[in-house]
Amino acid sequence: MFFKKKNKSEDQPQIVQSVEESPLTLLRNRVSEADLPQTARDAVSRELEKLEKSDPGIAEYSVGLNYIELALALPWNSSTIGNLELSRARKVLDNRHCGLDQVKQRILEFLAAKTLRESISQTILLVDDEEIARINMNHVLSKEGYTCLCASNGIEALKFLSEENVDLIVSDLKMDKMDGLELLAEVNRSYPEIPVIMVTGFATVDSAVKALKSGAAHYLGKPINLNELKKTVAEVLSQKHTSEIGKGPILCFSGPPGTGKTSVGRAIAEALQLQFVRTSMAGLRDEAELRGHRRTYVGAMPGRIITELKRTGVNNPVFMLDEIDKIGQDFRGDPASVMLEVLDPEQNVRFMDHYLDIPFNLSRIMFIATANDISQLPGPLLDRMEIVEFSGYTEKEKAEIASRFIIPRQLKAAGLDREPITFEPDAINKVIVEYTKESGLRNLEREISTICRKLALTKLSTQEEQLNKVIDCEAVTTLLGPRKFLRDEASQWLPKVGITTGLVWSATGGEIISVETAAMQGSGNLMLTGSLGEVLQESAKAALSLIRSRSAEFGIANDHFFKEIDIHIHFPAGSISKDGPSAGVTIFAALLSLLTRRPARRDIAMTGEMTLSGRVLPVSGIREKLLAAQRSGITRVFLPKANKEEYDALPVDVTEGVQVELIDDIDEIISHVLIHPEHNQVKQDNKEERTPVENTADAQSGLSSP
Repeated sequence: MFFKKKNKSEDQPQIVQSVEESPLTLLRNRVSEADLPQTARDAVSRELEKLEKSDPGIAEYSVGLNYIELALALPWNSSTIGNLELSRARKVLDNRHCGLDQVKQRILEFLAAKTLRESISQTILLVDDEEIARINMNHVLSKEGYTCLCASNGIEALKFLSEENVDLIVSDLKMDKMDGLELLAEVNRSYPEIPVIMVTGFATVDSAVKALKSGAAHYLGKPINLNELKKTVAEVLSQKHTSEIGKGPILCFSGPPGTGKTSVGRAIAEALQLQFVRTSMAGLRDEAELRGHRRTYVGAMPGRIITELKRTGVNNPVFMLDEIDKIGQDFRGDPASVMLEVLDPEQNVRFMDHYLDIPFNLSRIMFIATANDISQLPGPLLDRMEIVEFSGYTEKEKAEIASRFIIPRQLKAAGLDREPITFEPDAINKVIVEYTKESGLRNLEREISTICRKLALTKLSTQEEQLNKVIDCEAVTTLLGPRKFLRDEASQWLPKVGITTGLVWSATGGEIISVETAAMQGSGNLMLTGSLGEVLQESAKAALSLIRSRSAEFGIANDHFFKEIDIHIHFPAGSISKDGPSAGVTIFAALLSLLTRRPARRDIAMTGEMTLSGRVLPVSGIREKLLAAQRSGITRVFLPKANKEEYDALPVDVTEGVQVELIDDIDEIISHVLIHPEHNQVKQDNKEERTPVENTADAQSGLSSP
């Protein structure tokens, strides 16, 4: 019997223990131990009280449970201590990327400003009505390298704040004239970026809670432990330093695909020693994807921002919003409007996710956006970002990137990294010139990957001795087949009447484009084809009006000429939409060539916006357009004179092999682009190229060479 009673007594604590460790009890313990801000703690406590009164079998029970789990998992106060060592950041960027000098320079400027700010001695304002307390704190903190200011009450402290730059305030709670809580309220209202450590001799729970609820960063009791004071001051300033890393302008990387926008963002995170988060905005149409669903809906979830922060576990990552220019819009809302709140430093301090329904501070995050075409972005959103242009790579940069990064990576992916395989420089250049035609590097990597895969197949299918260990130009042709692009095709184009070559910019980089014109008997109509936008159509009309207004000067003497013919202007590749002002000069040259029957040189490319009086206005994308001219074998380019400063700032690699001439009036290109008909050889070549259709059109329109 005694043995049985002993067993019963042993069973009783086990029953009590199982009750104490119920899921809700464990959840309450987690809530009490969690480092939550007061607003989050109040919301979680209310939700927990509802769960304790609810039946676990109802649907709302699991919704409330998931909500509490989310609130506990979010990094409200968990941060990564970043590293602003400038030399290390420069080394990381140089090792990860070749070229992009302007981009890396802008990033280093951003980091240099942060580093210089941190090198300045931080200022601490000590507010206490006891002189001995101020002396002791001043002595201890000054030895740590801080600059200390002393005030006997809140009124004196506010005077210091209006005159000095203060990084931290250590204030007593009970003081005459203005106590610590009143000072804290005024600091939160006028200087919210300055943290406050509250100190009081009445170290009660109520006073501590009241101070923390009012916005104090920390709480210390009197008599104050000076070692604890040093430790607390260092922690608070470190948290402020960490949160300030991400503050500043929102960077938006803009440029063609494959130019390294995403990888540069990852390198920035590595340079700062912060975590990197990337989420794609492409095709996003429902604003709830960003802001979250309200918990009243079935299957409600938090938005992408909150979800990624939960997964990351820190509140200050480098957060990349990829393809931000491809955000959609439909009846489910406008996600771009939500981005205004996310990216605006004045609003994201209290970002409201509909599911969380508690303000969350996003100001510590370093946001970086990427876009191919910033013209697709709404104006208010674009205004909140600083644009960093990613231009295309030169051929030398592509060759170096292929040697240092792409070839080793693809050899490893094909299982050939231990083989003594080498690519000759001429072979790499052959792949770049004859098998790719792009601003970025993606097609180059695909072609090199193809070579590596075929080498791997050769190794497995044949004897080891038959594996080609040196890849030369002949091996490239064998492995990749006939060349896909002709490097010198522009130099072989013969002059033709009514066809000129222009330089344009697109989301994939710079490109060359031909403007073709034709004249036929009609009634004075102007036809425009090639999926042209409104700006291009207006440029064509302005060019034609300029020629008509100066027809006698250009040798078009027939007064009824324009009433008797129709003019057709066509941009090839009609399936691709085209718009922009930079083709005005090219259209003018093509029309003038057509109407005067003077052949136009097609190996000369031009770009510029033209006014009705003939002035040439500046355009954008000069670097990309010159790179497109290099890729196509264009040796002579006309640019607006107003773009001279931008042209002068370009590196030698971009302008190498291209003769650039700057113009500010349309008359300056006529003698260079249009060939005089007295040139017998050109005239003969032009006659041989002209088709019977062209000759018939001349006869019908009554045109004759002047």
